[in-house]
Amino acid sequence: MTAIFDCSVDSQLLTGMRLARGAIGRGQLVVIPTDTVYGLAADAFSAQAVAGLLAAKGRERTAPPPVLIPGIPTLDALATDIPEVVRQLVAEFWPGGLTVILHAQPSLQWDLGETRGTVALRMPANPIALELLAETGPLAVSSANLSGMPSATTAADAEQMLGEQVAVYLDGGPAGDSYEAIGERPGDTSSTIVDATGIRDGVGLLRIARAGVISRERIAAVVGEEMLSPEGAAPSPDADAEASAEPDVPADDAASTAGSEPAASEPPAPAEADASEPADTPDPEASAPAVPADEAGSTAS
Repeated sequence: MTAIFDCSVDSQLLTGMRLARGAIGRGQLVVIPTDTVYGLAADAFSAQAVAGLLAAKGRERTAPPPVLIPGIPTLDALATDIPEVVRQLVAEFWPGGLTVILHAQPSLQWDLGETRGTVALRMPANPIALELLAETGPLAVSSANLSGMPSATTAADAEQMLGEQVAVYLDGGPAGDSYEAIGERPGDTSSTIVDATGIRDGVGLLRIARAGVISRERIAAVVGEEMLSPEGAAPSPDADAEASAEPDVPADDAASTAGSEPAASEPPAPAEADASEPADTPDPEASAPAVPADEAGSTAS
């Protein structure tokens, strides 16, 4: 049985973090807490590790995971053509429960799945996740659950579903407690996925690919309601689905929306956060419109 490290105990935190860093470096899987849901994390730049993440969840390459990042500066390293409205949103809501789907930097040497050139990105508001990200760099993170099952909000829930497929479990206490559960399902604390791939040269609209803990009203308060596509609007041609956008969403749901959202971040992307997002609906904590993440949507991570 894989050990679960209680990060509220200093000695277990130090040991768990050391083992988690080593596991990521070897291409293994690690379960981490995020502010939305627990995320299943892998080295974003290891195709084998990402393939193992998808296999552990029972997902296909059509539902790429979102990518969780340690800070806003990493945004420009992984994405290109970033609209000013997205910079406004991340300045307001990062770290936190917002996953953004953007066009990925074409020079990146990674394989998150069928991302259609997009990536779903999120910076989680969890000190354990951020510390690990600062040491490992960007991580592919999807919700720590089996495809079609509810997102895990505790390390024990994740371990019950994923078992020994995971090398290290970091227990940071219950996830999602700091948010009102206003996602698409009862009790849903997945990250909100916003698809920005429809904006080019400042022209176009943002699309909320998946409702989550950051409400449409809060987003509109930052960028203006006129910058948001009407609810129910079709995705942009570049956007795949929110599915990969979040680590906090159930994978199956995310995959099923892939023609209409990603993890773009839900990637479009590769992409909560949140491990966040994840429940398996458009994924979370994290990548594709392909719609994280997960996330790690429904999502980062």
